[in-house]
Amino acid sequence: MKELAIILLGGILVNNYPLAKFLGICPFLGVSKKLDSASGMSIAVIFVMMLATAVTWPIQKLLLDPNGFGYLQTIVFILVIAALVQLVEIILKKYVPALHASLGIYLPLITTNCAVLGVTVLNIDEGYGFVESIVNAFGCGMGFFLAMVLFCGVRSRIEDCNPPKSFEGLPITLVAASITSVSFMGFAGIIENLFK
Repeated sequence: MKELAIILLGGILVNNYPLAKFLGICPFLGVSKKLDSASGMSIAVIFVMMLATAVTWPIQKLLLDPNGFGYLQTIVFILVIAALVQLVEIILKKYVPALHASLGIYLPLITTNCAVLGVTVLNIDEGYGFVESIVNAFGCGMGFFLAMVLFCGVRSRIEDCNPPKSFEGLPITLVAASITSVSFMGFAGIIENLFK
């Protein structure tokens, strides 16, 4: 149980995909302007991460590895993730059309979101079992959610200030993202010492 708690908190705080591993930056920068679209995108990413992990882990362990097809991992995982994103898009379009419209092009981009692929591949590389992989996927998804919501707040504060002309637009956004990222580095030692 202690190991699962470490994996969960590690995924949320220490191994935060957009802020520590720099994976999933496209939706992180593109959808974090408004809280509703940021949280909607994050929930979709959590769902896809967990579902992709639940599908890809057995495929890797029961189909690819025993038959010597481990080299097909990336291709198979991308195909599975693409199918799952299409499922999420169909569900959102039918049941939550306002969220589907606000996410726009960023929803299909979950297919190529390297954070989702990164979670599925790193679960295998870390040697996690099925339950550990699901917990890690949930933790990484929650970390993505936390990063999106925090950065949404940071961006709303940036819009209220007047930065120098050379920093307006993308430069001030990238500076704010880097400062937000640095703030998460302090969690690295805390998680390891928390459960001793």
